[in-house]
Amino acid sequence: MFWLLVVVIILVGGVLYFLRQPPFGAAPSGARLARIAQSPNYRNGKFQNLSPTPDLAEGVSYARVMRQFFFEKSARSAPAALLPSRKTDLRQLSSAENVIVWLGHSSYFLQLDGKRILVDPVLSGSASPLPFGTRSFAGSDVYTVADLPPIDYLFISHDHWDHLDYATVKQLQPSVKQAITGLGTGAHLERWGYNPKQVVELDWYETHVLAAGFVVRATPARHFSGRSLSRNRALWISFVLQTPSQRIYLGGDSGYDTHFKAIGDAYGPFDLAILECGQYNQSWKYIHMMPEEVVQAAFDLRARVLLPVHWAKFTLALHAWDEPIQRVTAEATRLHLPVLHPLIGEAVKLQEAAPPVAWWNGL
Repeated sequence: MFWLLVVVIILVGGVLYFLRQPPFGAAPSGARLARIAQSPNYRNGKFQNLSPTPDLAEGVSYARVMRQFFFEKSARSAPAALLPSRKTDLRQLSSAENVIVWLGHSSYFLQLDGKRILVDPVLSGSASPLPFGTRSFAGSDVYTVADLPPIDYLFISHDHWDHLDYATVKQLQPSVKQAITGLGTGAHLERWGYNPKQVVELDWYETHVLAAGFVVRATPARHFSGRSLSRNRALWISFVLQTPSQRIYLGGDSGYDTHFKAIGDAYGPFDLAILECGQYNQSWKYIHMMPEEVVQAAFDLRARVLLPVHWAKFTLALHAWDEPIQRVTAEATRLHLPVLHPLIGEAVKLQEAAPPVAWWNGL
């Protein structure tokens, strides 16, 4: 019994030590926590969704989900071949062009009216606290931080590992003018070397003027947050971004709910809605949309064009890797909604988007 107790103590101590390492970030404290406590979206010691949002659907257990993930996952959960890509020299883009470059999963680069914007960059090859966990698909890592130009605005929707990547964000710090995120997430950034003056934290429906003609508003999403054992201590958000020539919805992870219509009615129409369309399952239907719901959300937002993201880089669900784009494009075609689905790394000019090609076929 003595040696068993020793082993248990060592294991518990090792886990606690591991969870205190820099990639796990920091919990809000001090003035930041005091501000969080004043939020109408923070109750009983954590942030809350607008609608009741259980982690799992009714009648589903974590044991069942884990069993499905390890033993019932699609045989095509990852591509059988190297993903095609097209690497764009982001430093040489003309400042007169309005361009979006998808970097895989939920990471993308935008150049809008002369400003350079980066959203949820994950460029380290992993979406996990363990370097060998949740590895990216072969061919999806076209860019490194060294390939990126100076960034005017870094947007972080929430603190999950597939949206907030320690290695990428820490390396980016010297080249970022301003980081915009939800309440609480700034604690992670500041632990990783960001100056508090670099970081803007917003509650739902708060507005921040970025520059003349550039305004961002934090808007709701239906999801959760957490990088460690504690959940919902930082706020998950989407963004309404207004530039001199564009109005774009930057959607973080979200289940379907009435907030999309509320945002569309209040701030639409949008020239482009960027919405998460992968890593879904009926077992966690409240926190990730089914592909057909993604199309409905775009209509709710009154979006002229949809760009589906959150696919083609990591396996985080049970479906085939290309099922999200197959289903979302089928539904969008049925309802006559234009969809962008460029290659990873391909520069798409927003003013003159070329007809998309189903590049995933045959992989």
